[in-house]
Amino acid sequence: MEPSFLTLLLGTVLLRPYVFVFLAVYLTFSTWQFGLKRTLSFMVLGYWLVFLAEYSSTRNGFPFGWYYYIDTTRQQELWVSNVPFMDSLSFIFLAYASYATALCLCAPLWRTRYDVQIIDTKALRRSPAVLVLAVMLFVLIDVVIDPVALRGSRWFLGQIYGYYEEGIYFGVPLANFGGWAIVGAALVTLHRLLDGVWWAGPQQRADWGVRWIPYRGLCGPLLYLGTYAFNVGITFMIGEYLLGYVDVLLVVPLVILAWTQVTRVANRATQADVEAHCRDFPHSPLGPLISQK
Repeated sequence: MEPSFLTLLLGTVLLRPYVFVFLAVYLTFSTWQFGLKRTLSFMVLGYWLVFLAEYSSTRNGFPFGWYYYIDTTRQQELWVSNVPFMDSLSFIFLAYASYATALCLCAPLWRTRYDVQIIDTKALRRSPAVLVLAVMLFVLIDVVIDPVALRGSRWFLGQIYGYYEEGIYFGVPLANFGGWAIVGAALVTLHRLLDGVWWAGPQQRADWGVRWIPYRGLCGPLLYLGTYAFNVGITFMIGEYLLGYVDVLLVVPLVILAWTQVTRVANRATQADVEAHCRDFPHSPLGPLISQK
């Protein structure tokens, strides 16, 4: 007898708990920063965008190159056609983390001893610099994830996919990273649209869940580094030391850049930055809070 939808969904959570831990963190952090409506909309629409990209790649090689999924867990977890449900879902929190980290690196910051907040504007959110940086961060996280996922038979992921031809980067074809850049740009663009950059006017209502939380400005970077560290840890755990050292070297410039952005006096938000932020986001909790400091 075929397992029911609810059985497969529960099996997905039990088989891949780490994915849903990261997803829960995304739902929390993104709701604080962008609101529940935009967070859920991005998760649902973004999932189908990624699924179509994966479905296409497994049939015609675009955009990620030619690869295939091994359906040994089809009776244990939820699949959508020939793609594991959890795989396309993982792109969502990775895209959010990349975008939020790019905002943190590009925006002026309001900082005290016990708080860090991003003072962004609509112009900054739709700027080419944020888009390019977010896509670069999105591809970078895949440079870490894909080689260790390809070795899933040696850890609790399991061997869920493979490439028809071995790639030159620890078995991963370069076409895969190009596909991540394309999908990353599409996801960031989708997020910007849902965030109201293109269509929301000055009378927009506050989305439920947006609130001030200490160090909210670091939520995206913390999720990004958390997923990065998780995969690097798995890489060392299975004995892939060369790959692990390469992963560590790749993240060092990013950590230095982030530390510089947070600590440098020149990056601190001015009163004019705060006023511009409040004009674009009149319901932002940061305006009244900062004015009281």
